[in-house]
Amino acid sequence: MADPFLNDFKTMKNYRIEPDQDYRDQSLRQHEALSPEALAEDAVKHYDDCYRDYLTAWCNRDNLALHYGYWDSDKPYQQHQALINKNQILYDKAGIAAEDKVLDAGCGIGGSSIWMGREKGNRVTGITISQQQAHYAREHAKRHGVADTVDFEVADFCQTPFEDASFDVVWALESACHALRKGDFLKEAWRLLRPGGRLVVCDGFLLQREFTPDQWQAVVTCLNGWAVPNLCSREEFTGLLATLNFNDINIHDITAQTLPSADYMYKVARRLYPVQKISQWLGLRSKAQTANYYVGLAQHQLFDEKLTEYLIFTARK
Repeated sequence: MADPFLNDFKTMKNYRIEPDQDYRDQSLRQHEALSPEALAEDAVKHYDDCYRDYLTAWCNRDNLALHYGYWDSDKPYQQHQALINKNQILYDKAGIAAEDKVLDAGCGIGGSSIWMGREKGNRVTGITISQQQAHYAREHAKRHGVADTVDFEVADFCQTPFEDASFDVVWALESACHALRKGDFLKEAWRLLRPGGRLVVCDGFLLQREFTPDQWQAVVTCLNGWAVPNLCSREEFTGLLATLNFNDINIHDITAQTLPSADYMYKVARRLYPVQKISQWLGLRSKAQTANYYVGLAQHQLFDEKLTEYLIFTARK
């Protein structure tokens, strides 16, 4: 019997994603467009509700990683090391040095910020729209001994309180996808970067705009479950960077190194299916937690059917 949660998507009639629009489950917005404030509240709800789920089923209190891992095919990494590897590969691709001041735009619970402070000696400011995430990140920074060099603030990465040219690096690891209009995030990153400063963005990007009903169900399940309004393509993102006069634009395709992480997530979700169903039946899972669980199954289809690719963008102001 099909799961009733997924059956909600059967009535979707539009199987095409356009830029700058919200394509999450209609039940979230009751057939009305959400305001920017409501979109932010939805994202906050997701991460606040799912905090312990992530720590239990995906990351740990050392890596604090709310992102895919980086698996080098010739090395038998474990999940923890793969998550740490993602920080290292972004750090290297962006050419970050210890003296660089970094803005972690969409810092989550502080994993990448703390890693840069602890392992590389950088001064890092992490921002999140969740008061709860900022609190947890500060506590984790204290525990890891980097509270003097790594700080966390509540701010929208599309409209921050910082002065022009405040940072050497703007880092966005699986966070820029949360922007309704990706160009708004990039404009703010340009403003915040010093001349010669670098941008590094790592995320999933669409390989097509048109989807079959089955594919559309998987796409929207992922958008809904991760509180992401839409995804763009590499061509669109490159065009936005060029329009803003970023130069030295480079694209690093790490889809192959990400696939083992997608497989791992799928296997974890399959293993936890009985727990999810019983907890859901008992009313112990919030809507955000249930939606987040189903992403673990649906995201695998996006990679398996080559609907998405996973890229690192680097660019210079």
